[in-house]
Amino acid sequence: MKPIGVVTDSHSGISPEEAEQLGVKVLPMPFYVDNRCCYEGVTFTREEFLEKLKNGAKVSTSQPSPLEVMKFWDEALTEFEQIIYIPISSGLSGSCSTASMLASDEKYENKVFVVDNGRVSAPLRRSVLDALELIEKGYVAPWIKKMLESSRSDMVIYVGVETLENLKRGGRISAASAALGTVLNIKPVLKFDVSTLDVYQKCRGFNKARKVMIEAMKNDLNTKFEKWYKAGKVNLLAASSASPEVTKEWEAQIREEFPGMDVRCDDLSMGVACHIGYGGLGIGCSCCPDAALD
Repeated sequence: MKPIGVVTDSHSGISPEEAEQLGVKVLPMPFYVDNRCCYEGVTFTREEFLEKLKNGAKVSTSQPSPLEVMKFWDEALTEFEQIIYIPISSGLSGSCSTASMLASDEKYENKVFVVDNGRVSAPLRRSVLDALELIEKGYVAPWIKKMLESSRSDMVIYVGVETLENLKRGGRISAASAALGTVLNIKPVLKFDVSTLDVYQKCRGFNKARKVMIEAMKNDLNTKFEKWYKAGKVNLLAASSASPEVTKEWEAQIREEFPGMDVRCDDLSMGVACHIGYGGLGIGCSCCPDAALD
């Protein structure tokens, strides 16, 4: 049995194949497509889900039951003495708070460490990789939890929205605003920062939205994250719910604008794409949680 394992949920965008390669466990999160309960990474392939979004299917997110979470942990604890569970941010879902409550049970004392560091999608996936690196460096599970949570504000992600339909269905904008925005070709850029998701800027056209996101990222690297950026302790992130062709073009644009920086373009998790809709593009960064110790 291994000492420490890392587990997360599918809001991280980590596929079953990648989870196998990384040696992590991923809890499939439920969501609904046209009132049918589905599970991320299980019911649909990525391509099938995006096709549903593109064709206007009604999609919404949900939470796993406490029994599902505990069963998932129990299975992981047959392989690991302790597990670090990194779920979707408590600011976006109640599943994190439920997990924290379950972990307080005597059965999981000093065995399950729930991390709430305000992440989802690409930043959440980055936290999983950070946790694996910290394990490799010899940190113990309680300290890894503390380090990840202490760095919760050391990230940001901007997402450009191609369609307003999903924001309307999710109640983030009114039907009238969505209709007017569609007529005026308004493409909002959302900003996810420390568990909050807000409209950062409204742009006329998606090309403008791309430029706004890149400029916002450059500004953040040179201001808020300057010390990490200069020390080479920033991971540049990209994400997409668009077609493979558009995703590849977006990644190339980012590489051109940020020469010398490594960038990985991840799929926006299905749970996040339910709210963003088809065609969304994102860019963000996450600072290394142990940078302050160097």
